[in-house]
Amino acid sequence: MSGVPLIESLFRPPWYLRNCHVQTILPVLGSRGVRPVFRRERLELPDGDFLDLDWIGSGHKRLAILCSGLEGNSRDAGMLRLAGSFEASGWDVLSWNYRGCSGELNRLVRSYHSGATEDLAAVVARAGGRPVALVGCSIGGNLVLKYLGEAPPPENILAAAAISAPVDLASTARALDRKAGNRIYLRRLIASLSAKVRAKAAAMPGRISLDGLTGLHGFEHFDDRYTAPMHGFLGAEDYWTKCSARQFLHGITVPTLFLSARDDPFLTPESFPFSEAADNPQIALEAPDHGGHLGFLDADGFRIGSRVPGFLSRFVP
Repeated sequence: MSGVPLIESLFRPPWYLRNCHVQTILPVLGSRGVRPVFRRERLELPDGDFLDLDWIGSGHKRLAILCSGLEGNSRDAGMLRLAGSFEASGWDVLSWNYRGCSGELNRLVRSYHSGATEDLAAVVARAGGRPVALVGCSIGGNLVLKYLGEAPPPENILAAAAISAPVDLASTARALDRKAGNRIYLRRLIASLSAKVRAKAAAMPGRISLDGLTGLHGFEHFDDRYTAPMHGFLGAEDYWTKCSARQFLHGITVPTLFLSARDDPFLTPESFPFSEAADNPQIALEAPDHGGHLGFLDADGFRIGSRVPGFLSRFVP
């Protein structure tokens, strides 16, 4: 396979869809009647925990494995649309839920995080030997890129796509914490994460401290207080440094679409790895001027639904 070129994006939304917050918020408001029929499977993990996997199976040879964003799940509006687009394009779909994100608390103190590639590896193993494309949205994109770059993937992983991926976790956390325009997203995400900590503390008395949770309003403090110690990191900076996918991009060996909008309110220049993409012919980096975070809406609708399956179909028969 020859190298995948850098891409000049053709995505140009009309003027009324060029605001980054409009692009970011509209896709989460509804799935426009797209309701794929999933079959749920519970995957038991070696550490005693579990993952809930949602399948759409019509007997297609190729499989798309979808990884959601922070605090997302397979039933989110954007994930439903993406799953429906793949199904309509001749793919079976496996849309999996991170630990604690399927509607039921996971069993362990630990949860999920942006670099937990061991869980993605367990999901990939469920594909057997069929041809697979990996698709990650937001932190799911960081997860996919880290997984592909930190070690050679199984031979049946033929291509991938990362959409709005925060490949420099530190700069994204600080952008969410400090940019005034991001406060609506920050409040929602921290509230969701904090509620899970409280629920888990209630379910596991004496194992999780709630000291400092009240009044905690930013990712730097949350990751330092909870994400890092729950998952064996020394602190937020150690977690961000070890789990950011940018350092692993040179190791990617399958054709990979890296799609992020330059106006993404969550991303800073550190999450646009132009030099790494130029040095690795397997990475096709597409950075349109507009699109927000996981938006990419134009007058005809949700462009990710055609752009991503179209790219991956070139490499996964």
